[in-house]
Amino acid sequence: MQFEIGRTSRLGNREINQDRLAVVESENGAILVLGDGLGGKPGGDLAAQTLIDTVTEELSLHPLPAEEPEKFLRELIRRAHHAILMAGQEQTPPLAPGTTAVLCLVQDRKAWWAHVGDSRFYLFRDGLPLYRTQDHSYVEELYQAGQISLQKTHEHPMRNYVTQCIGLFTHEPDIAVSHGVELLPGDVLLLCSDGFWEPLDDAQIGAMITEGRLGEKLNALAERAEATRYPHSDNTSAVALRIVSLQQLHQADNKQKTRRKRKSKGGQLNSAINEIQQAIKAYEDEMKK
Repeated sequence: MQFEIGRTSRLGNREINQDRLAVVESENGAILVLGDGLGGKPGGDLAAQTLIDTVTEELSLHPLPAEEPEKFLRELIRRAHHAILMAGQEQTPPLAPGTTAVLCLVQDRKAWWAHVGDSRFYLFRDGLPLYRTQDHSYVEELYQAGQISLQKTHEHPMRNYVTQCIGLFTHEPDIAVSHGVELLPGDVLLLCSDGFWEPLDDAQIGAMITEGRLGEKLNALAERAEATRYPHSDNTSAVALRIVSLQQLHQADNKQKTRRKRKSKGGQLNSAINEIQQAIKAYEDEMKK
């Protein structure tokens, strides 16, 4: 596959940026990852960075493609959870840092995603949110139970309270993992922190990132999110991948065929040279007689 990557991460009205994001690419696909360190407790930035470092290190040891994508994503988050707990204990004094986590794996013309907390994954097609993760948050549980309206979710005083995270507690979190979804050219896969999605409407996001340079569109949306929540805007981060073409596999096949042709031509050339050399030697022997 051929794809375009865009990313943004802004401080907002905070003293430090506790969001972290990354894209790990290879010939066989890509993984996007984003973490939003939990505020109100020390070490949120440490937890989010440890998530990024763990995923990057695991991919260097186990390169794509993943044989069992769903199991692979679950294991990445599980390993990050334990790495965060260890990183916290290594601090002086020891900390109990935590972070949200959202990952997306792209390979074999499909996408899989997994998340813990209220950082979101979206799959936009033709500007519409075809898929969206369900937040692990107190307010989302109230909304799903029909106890509050969608409008009330944006105003609830506990809207930033997550019910699941990685790190923080010793028990492993509940990890939500999707099945593989077939991708089409133009699809946009978006990972973002709550500081990005909460002040914006899904329709706004979809309309902005459908066309144009993806990085510029994400920056514009992040600025809008900051302005909407000013002077109380959160860290505002997003990373996205737009599918440009699904033809990479065919291109790889063509490259292999080209290499085989070159080897074949090379073999024929070597054979011809040997025949010429043998003919010259035979002629030289004949002249000596």
